Amino acid sequence: MNDHGHLLAFYGDDITGSTDAMDALSRAGIETVLFLDPPERSMVKREFGDAQAVGVAGTSRSMTPAEMDEALPSVFEQLAKLPVPIVHYKVCSTFDSAPEIGSIGRAIDAAADAFETESVPVVPAAPALGRYVVFGNMFAADEDGVYRLDRHPTMSEHPVTPMDESDLCRHLAEQTDRSMGLVDVLGLQADPEASLADVREDDPSIVFFDTLNEDQQATVGRLVWEEYAEATESTAFAVGSSGFEYAMTEYWATAGIADETPAFETLDPVDRLLVVSGSASPVTKTQIETALAAGFTGVRIDTAAVVDPATDDERERVRDEVLSALRSGDSVVAYTALGPGDDAVAETKARADELTDAPQDVGRYIGRQQGELLRELLEAEPLDRVCVAGGDTCGYVTPHLDVYALRSRFPLAPGSPICTAHATTERFDGLEIALKSGQLGGPNFFVRSRDGASEWV
Repeated sequence: MNDHGHLLAFYGDDITGSTDAMDALSRAGIETVLFLDPPERSMVKREFGDAQAVGVAGTSRSMTPAEMDEALPSVFEQLAKLPVPIVHYKVCSTFDSAPEIGSIGRAIDAAADAFETESVPVVPAAPALGRYVVFGNMFAADEDGVYRLDRHPTMSEHPVTPMDESDLCRHLAEQTDRSMGLVDVLGLQADPEASLADVREDDPSIVFFDTLNEDQQATVGRLVWEEYAEATESTAFAVGSSGFEYAMTEYWATAGIADETPAFETLDPVDRLLVVSGSASPVTKTQIETALAAGFTGVRIDTAAVVDPATDDERERVRDEVLSALRSGDSVVAYTALGPGDDAVAETKARADELTDAPQDVGRYIGRQQGELLRELLEAEPLDRVCVAGGDTCGYVTPHLDVYALRSRFPLAPGSPICTAHATTERFDGLEIALKSGQLGGPNFFVRSRDGASEWV
């Protein structure tokens, strides 16, 4: 570990993925701070001197290759200047990406100069989240079972990056020309070091690691740390889901590098909770329905009306209804859709196609409208805690609250912690906020966010 105690730095390709990585580290007692922009080394030391890990929440999951070429090299160069042995490019736990949008291959290409690395380890699996990789193929759990990724009910039908290939080497080969190798489950069981050495004899630029369970996860963590982080004189570079953090912390604990017992103060209940959801996932649908059954007031956001830039009428209507409910003492869920089959999804697209002055990127426009809405609501009616659901939505909403950094407050669900916001605006500084991916959290996530918790799992 370096002189400032930093074990790791990471860049998340969206904000919920970034809080997922922070959650994995915090659960292992690793003090972590997540920034919304790459921080200066002096600022990290001055304001967050106890941090052992530093993250940056990015937006590259929704970028085109040209946008990534413009944005990522400077970020990677800044992260490479931090005193850390390894930098992690954190991707979604279902590896969803495409050549045209959120290309993981393009991100690896962009990192080549900053890190001068000849081999990039890739650790996609996260067993704690129900994500597994066996013989290079990814499997993901949902409410009804475990599915091969190309047959997963949600990911195979994702509206932006549908996963039609479970073989991750084949999937990534559509995004980069770099050579690839795989350390599979049999090699991990038999002789991990020899298996990695055999794979690296062919000098692949990218090395995938299978992971089926926590034992293999710890083995992968040891291999990556010893063969990459400690084996290079410069900063190493790796790619993966939050399974990478779980793998590292498993190994650090057994090796005595970082074996702190995490301590979180009890999450007290709040009298009112506001949820803003832009997610159309079936998981979030269940969470919204559970919250409504538990007494939350539901306010649907008519996104087909929101996409008309000529009027703010719909946002004003939603604001007034939410404020009325909050001032009556109710908790509120303001949502855009109930699951992928909601008619609002198609109706919004059709409405945008009809408008001559419709925004170019409808998803971004709606997300920013939700961000402005949440700011207006918090300025009008201060709250102690809020939840935002949907990966892209969280990325668009958070900047409207002038947040520059986040720290984990309470690990409410794997990958979805309650965070404490550090903001430049006093009203939002110290706000407790959950930034939840559409796919994560149990059915009662919003209810528990309101009612609090003393124990975490």
